[in-house]
Amino acid sequence: MSLPDNKDELMKEDGRTFGAFLGNLAAQTLLRLPLALPFAKRIPTVGWLVDRLAGPIAGWHKRVRANLALIHPGMDRKEVSRLEHAVVNNAGRVLAELWSQQEFIDRVGDTPLVGPGLEALKAAQNAGRPIVGVTGHFGSYDAMRVALVRDGFDCAGLYKPAKNPYFNDAYAMRMEGLAGQVFPTTRRGLAQVSAHLRKGGFLAILVDQRDSGGAWLDFMGQPALTPLTAANLALKNDALFVPCFGIRQANGLDFELRVETPIELTDKMKMMQDFNDLLGEMVRKHPDQWLWSHRRWASADASEPQRS
Repeated sequence: MSLPDNKDELMKEDGRTFGAFLGNLAAQTLLRLPLALPFAKRIPTVGWLVDRLAGPIAGWHKRVRANLALIHPGMDRKEVSRLEHAVVNNAGRVLAELWSQQEFIDRVGDTPLVGPGLEALKAAQNAGRPIVGVTGHFGSYDAMRVALVRDGFDCAGLYKPAKNPYFNDAYAMRMEGLAGQVFPTTRRGLAQVSAHLRKGGFLAILVDQRDSGGAWLDFMGQPALTPLTAANLALKNDALFVPCFGIRQANGLDFELRVETPIELTDKMKMMQDFNDLLGEMVRKHPDQWLWSHRRWASADASEPQRS
């Protein structure tokens, strides 16, 4: 493949178009202006703004409704309406917390890690054993990362780069500023992740987005393309494979930081199915905290083939 001949073409190849620049400018304005507010007012304010302004433009509410209709076809209309706003509001809160940096770290404070997997997690840390912590776009995954770094874990994150390269630059910088290194899901990023695990590090990874290279596994009663990377990394490095969740509390600002029982290192398909089952249980308990706006299931997206 030949390289573009000039800088303008290179920018387009990289996605750094004028439209992307304007999109990032709008997003940064939405997230930065409320920084003048006190933290306790800022987080719900950004949640509301993202829900009422960005959500409709991006089509997130429509996608939430489509996914809910697939998984809960008999759900009451009022509950669907409540969830479509609550889900997008939570997504806005997560971004506001990420942009708040030290204030968010202070808010997490000494919130303890709890749950049936805590003893195994600490044992792995003391033994210098690598750990793969798996979670989803649920509650606040950043709150869990903050607590892990606070408690002395050598925590790094693996993330899927945002489509807008300007926004991705700011997003990656904020993630690293909040709680340790982050690596993109590129060939180089995965090599860095492997090195991090080999030295006994903790890898935090979100595994609930559709992956075209993944496997069709069940998620909440429907087939969903599920990434296998996390399970592969755990098997390759004999890492503790442990689900973790930052569950947002009723006040919208605090969290239960829950470490679940580790998933046994067996077969990558079974391991990821076990996680899907656990995440499904969490979503059913707290449906407003999971990002239903993802194109998680093919049958909820008209552009994808219908599958039964």
